[in-house]
Amino acid sequence: MSDITVKPRPKGRTKTRLKTERPRLHKVLLLNDDFTPREFVVMVLRAVFRMGDTQAERVMLTAHQKGVCVVAVFPRDVAETKATEATDLGKRAGFPLMFTTEPEE
Repeated sequence: MSDITVKPRPKGRTKTRLKTERPRLHKVLLLNDDFTPREFVVMVLRAVFRMGDTQAERVMLTAHQKGVCVVAVFPRDVAETKATEATDLGKRAGFPLMFTTEPEE
């Protein structure tokens, strides 16, 4: 058998607690272009972002009228993955469809 000695904690010593911070969220932005058909944009919004017809059309029209529209907000890695997936769908179809991300304020 071995002897195990437990030392008491000195009095007045403070305990350090780590505070975990929530990951910073990022916005996925749809940038308007004059070449990608509206129906294709709606299809991409439905497929990648799981939007219904009405919401997808509303987002597409907002981007068309204002030049840019926030599509959704996610943790950074999810936002970047979805933006890349949606942009790649446009490229494969031959359209300049562009989604990008930026940190939420």
